[in-house]
Amino acid sequence: MTPSNDVFESLEQELAWQRELYMDLHRNPELSMAEHRTAGIIEQKLSGFGYQVQRIGGTGVVGVLENGAGATVLARADTDALPVSEATGLEYASRVTVEAPGSGTTGVMHACGHDMHVASLLGAAKLLADRRDAWSGTYVALFQPGEETAEGAQAMVDDGLAAKVPHPDVALAQHVMPAEAGMIGTTAGPILSAGDSLRIIVYGRGAHGSMPHTAVDSVVLAASIVMRLQTVVSRETQPGEFAVVTVGASNAGTKSNIIPDRAELLLNLRTYSPAVRRRVIASIKRIVQGECAAAGSPREPDFEFYDQFPLTSNDADATERVTAALAEHFGPEQVYVADPATASEDFSRIPAAFGVPYTYWTVGSVPAETYRKAVENGTVAEDIPANHSPFFAPAIDPTLSVATRTQAVAALAYLGQ
Repeated sequence: MTPSNDVFESLEQELAWQRELYMDLHRNPELSMAEHRTAGIIEQKLSGFGYQVQRIGGTGVVGVLENGAGATVLARADTDALPVSEATGLEYASRVTVEAPGSGTTGVMHACGHDMHVASLLGAAKLLADRRDAWSGTYVALFQPGEETAEGAQAMVDDGLAAKVPHPDVALAQHVMPAEAGMIGTTAGPILSAGDSLRIIVYGRGAHGSMPHTAVDSVVLAASIVMRLQTVVSRETQPGEFAVVTVGASNAGTKSNIIPDRAELLLNLRTYSPAVRRRVIASIKRIVQGECAAAGSPREPDFEFYDQFPLTSNDADATERVTAALAEHFGPEQVYVADPATASEDFSRIPAAFGVPYTYWTVGSVPAETYRKAVENGTVAEDIPANHSPFFAPAIDPTLSVATRTQAVAALAYLGQ
């Protein structure tokens, strides 16, 4: 159904409080699973709009607005910030710091746009609450904690999400990206990769640095593994298939004249296909075990998976329906087919808990002139701060307006009269 533009008549008035809310959230970021102040603000806003509100999964918040017969739509925004010290210089920049175990004091920043996600979903929730004559059905506004650590969606599911809210017919989500503001990217199929972090401990035999013949050198062993792992993508992955294997850290030893008895490797994997993921993991284990055997390691290596993100793969029918509504509302020139990104998300665990289709799209956040100039000069990577950068700063206008509209338009594609 075509969304009614009547719903958006009050948008400019609503944007005033949304801007203030966005800046407040940006000044006061909270780390994953500790979004207590943020959750309280969301609860207060949703209750004031007339939603039935409950906490699910600790700092997760869900608001439900029932408005007669019709479809049920679940729309999700993530709420957590990152351990990043902000360097934007904005008037509303975060100055929050925390003590991080093992690394001292670090800043906290909304370096991934989740503050924009919260403000825009709350704005859409208000628009729908104010114009119940323009739609029918049930709207579920879900605010998820802990996306950055892949904890939050599962925490809400484990806390009984599927039994505590109306069963949706479709789930929706979006993310601001360092693309041209006003542009909206949709695609069917994979849009975000699966992500796995892996800690590997390999074991050697320690010795004095002057007596290497008595040791099994874990540093040399780890170095051999790092080099061999490069072949997982370059020689074991079929050209045209996607896989990334990154060794982000290699830690061993304490002193120049001590050969350490163990080394730690931290890996990050990205894939678009479950089959490729299984093969990559099997290859990593084979290589590590083989190098350990070749080195004469005295014991088997340890493998620990953590921060695991599922594949985000959009349902074709839901994507087509939402894309058509967005193109009609914004104009086809503002909606494009997005390339799959190598970032990862845990959103898909929520629709999976209900067994329903979903679609996830992107919203640009860089002023048009700035972005086009960088594209023309071939300097996008250098001039446009990416998500998780200490310089990441979405342009409030028009990003907030567009992100609010996209949430409402996508919902009205199912709820509109």
